[in-house]
This record gives sequence, structure tokens and C-alpha cells, in this order.
Amino acid sequence: MIDKNELIDALVALINDDSSDIDVVMLSALRRLWRNRRNEVNDEFKRTLPLGDYIVDRWEKASSLGFGKGSSIYDSALVFGDVTVKDDTWIGPFVILDGTGGICIGSNCSISSGVQVYTHDTVEWALSGIRNSYDYSTVIIGDNCYIGPNSVITKGVTIGNKCIIGANSLVLSDIPDNSKAYGTPCKVVQEFE
Repeated sequence: MIDKNELIDALVALINDDSSDIDVVMLSALRRLWRNRRNEVNDEFKRTLPLGDYIVDRWEKASSLGFGKGSSIYDSALVFGDVTVKDDTWIGPFVILDGTGGICIGSNCSISSGVQVYTHDTVEWALSGIRNSYDYSTVIIGDNCYIGPNSVITKGVTIGNKCIIGANSLVLSDIPDNSKAYGTPCKVVQEFE
């Protein structure tokens, strides 16, 4: 909780337009907030997080991005471009969703920590000495999918409904419905009902 005296000092500094005092007071208050939230979260859940994840409501962030009802996304996740997420999908910390070519993620999905989804590459741009343009292609992840930690999904890939992608996989091609797949490159190892 912010000390009342610190808040009064900040307001007085604001009225007097002494920005150096405001900065000192606000930094002190922010550090106190961080310590208090860190202790609360660690006591309840036995975890420590980046600063933003202590103060950002994951469900509100998802809602503000237009994601479906009940979906959440950690503050440390990066979102670019056109990303659509349906209902009740969890997007973990340190995820990258590059929607410059469009991403659609279904309902009831778990996108684990460190997952990277790319919808463009700069290969032809770089090889041509920047004469050619970037290459874009949409990524689709179906409903009821689990994408394991640190997996990378490349542009143009479609992952069907009810799929499991194992940790650290590099997904270069489509994965059909009801499949378990893993590896680099990612390959289907089991199909199930």
C-alpha cells in the first residue's frame, strides 16, 4: 500500500511542478508496490514474476486485445498485428504472437511459456539485398490444443483441433486434427480419437 505521506508529497511536488521530487516519490511507491505484490504472489502461489505480471490483469489484457471470453494473456507476452483468440484460451508468459500475417487461435487452448508463433519471415528480403519484400502467411491453431513450452510455429502452418505439440518443437508444416506431434522438425507420432 502507498504511504499517505508519500502521496501527499507527490501531490505537493506536482502542484509546485518539481518533477525531480515526483520521480523520486513515484519510484519509491512503485518499488513498494512491487515488493508487496511479489510477496503476496509468492506466498499464495510460490512464484515470482516480471513487474508487469504483478500489476496487469491477464483477463483484462486479453479482453482489451479483443480475445474471447475467459481468455488470458500474461503481460510479458508480445502481440503484434492481427491476432484472434477465441474463448477460454490461456497464453503463458514470454510468448511471442507475430500476427503481421494473421493468427487465429481457437477456444480452450493452452499456449505454454516461451512459445513463438511467426506469420512472416525476411529470408527473401535478406537474400535479395532487400529488393524483395517480406513473406507473410496466416497461422491457425484449432480448438482444444496444447502447445508445449518453447515451441516455434512458422508462417503458414495450420494445427488442427485437439492437438498436442511437445515442448521445444519446431512446427514447419500442418498438423492434422487429433494428433500428438513433437520434434525438430515436428512430426506426428500418434493419432487419437
